[in-house]
Amino acid sequence: MKTLGVMALVVCGAVVGGASSVAGAGLTTIDGVQLERLMADGNPLVIVDVREPELFAAGRVRGAINIPYDDARLRIFRELRPQDRIAFVCHGGPMGDELGRLLAANGYREVYNLKGGMKKWRGEVVH
Repeated sequence: MKTLGVMALVVCGAVVGGASSVAGAGLTTIDGVQLERLMADGNPLVIVDVREPELFAAGRVRGAINIPYDDARLRIFRELRPQDRIAFVCHGGPMGDELGRLLAANGYREVYNLKGGMKKWRGEVVH
């Protein structure tokens, strides 16, 4: 339990301000404006929505794929490549942080998580 508390402090401390690296592990927490910039910069970006399929179908960030959190630990290493530029989106942020840290710890170099998840997303939502 202590480890989870320390992790939470590290994550909370890292997300204060704009884009910030979480524990220096290759995971960067970004806000909606920063995600929109990544989407528009012309470089490939894999947006991974980890919410349940029914929530994904009801409204998502344009171009996102759905890898529900419950299946994600089994699927992310099969479906995402270390050279991919990856942005996680979840309900409010923590699930994306967890999965992003997991990828970063395994050599994925450019991993992002949307701070506040879909709760804070103000960009276009597609159905």
